[in-house]
Amino acid sequence: MVKIDGSAVIQIVNFILLIWIMNTVLYRPIRNMLQKRQEKVKGLESDIDLCDKDAKEKDEAYLSGVRAARAKGLKEKESMMQAASEEEKKIIARINEKAQADLVTAKEKIAKDAAAVKNALLKEIDAFATQISQKILGRAV
Repeated sequence: MVKIDGSAVIQIVNFILLIWIMNTVLYRPIRNMLQKRQEKVKGLESDIDLCDKDAKEKDEAYLSGVRAARAKGLKEKESMMQAASEEEKKIIARINEKAQADLVTAKEKIAKDAAAVKNALLKEIDAFATQISQKILGRAV
């Protein structure tokens, strides 16, 4: 049988003292380190979330800037195309005017040359008629 005497009280006090010393020396510092580590991890997680949010904002700003630049580029392209089209129309109009003027000049020159040739042929018509009639009749007319 087990007898409870004064050594049991000493063992209980010794056990409580050992738990208190181990808690003070070993467990509490470990729990403090774990708590500090957990706080540091939470801080790093919040920094990661903040950086992620900042990166998303910067990405959205970049994409909106790219969209705005593309829209501006398209507007400038359209205005340049419009200006080029108008310039092309002006150049074509000038070329057409010059071609019309050259055509009128050429027609006038051809008309003058035709009139000159006609006058020259009218002057020689009697000589040609005489030669033709001589050839047809075979004798001098």
